[in-house]
Amino acid sequence: MKNAIDTYFRTLAGMGPSTAATDGAGRDMPLADAVAWVVATARETHAAGNKVMFVGNGGSAGIASHMAIDFSKCGGVRAIAFNDASSLTCLGNDLGYENVFAQPVSMLGRPGDLLVAISSSGRSPNILNAVDAARAGGCRVLTLSGFKADNPLRGKGDVNLYVPSSAYGFVEITHLALLHAVLDLRQGWPNPA
Repeated sequence: MKNAIDTYFRTLAGMGPSTAATDGAGRDMPLADAVAWVVATARETHAAGNKVMFVGNGGSAGIASHMAIDFSKCGGVRAIAFNDASSLTCLGNDLGYENVFAQPVSMLGRPGDLLVAISSSGRSPNILNAVDAARAGGCRVLTLSGFKADNPLRGKGDVNLYVPSSAYGFVEITHLALLHAVLDLRQGWPNPA
C-alpha cells in the first residue's frame, strides 16, 4: 500500500506542471502565460463591472460552486455558478439537459464577462453549449478539460487548460488547483496583502 500511495501522490504532484495550455487558435502556450491571462482577465472583468461565470457537471459542478464563492469572498471578484438544483431541473425539464447552462449564460451573461467551463471529459453537451452561448453574448472563455487531448472543449476557449490524464480524481483535483492558483496569484501570493 505504501508504494501505491507514494506513486499516487507523485503522479498527482506532476499533473499541474504537465497541464497543457493552448490559445483560441489551438497554439501551444506556456502554462505560466495561460495562468497570467486568467489572472489579468479576472481583474479586467471585475474592474469593468462584469462577472466570472462558472459551469460544470458532477465533481466539476462542485469545483464551479467552490471557485465562484472563493472568487467572490476571497478574491473580491463578481462570480456565479449556474448549478442551483431548481434551476437545473426547471431548465432540464423545459429545454433539455443539454441547455441547462446555455440558457442562464444567455440570460445573464453580457459582453466582457468571463465564462469558466469545466469538464473532465471535455465532451459534455451542456458545457459545450454554454461556451457557444457565451461566445454569442460576447463573453471571453476559459476551458478546463482532461481525458483525451482532442476533446471538443479544448479548442473552444480563448485559453484552454488540458490535464493529460484519464483519471477523474487527477483531472478534477488539478482543475481545482489551477483555479486556486489563479485566485491566489491574483491576491499576490506568496506575499498577499
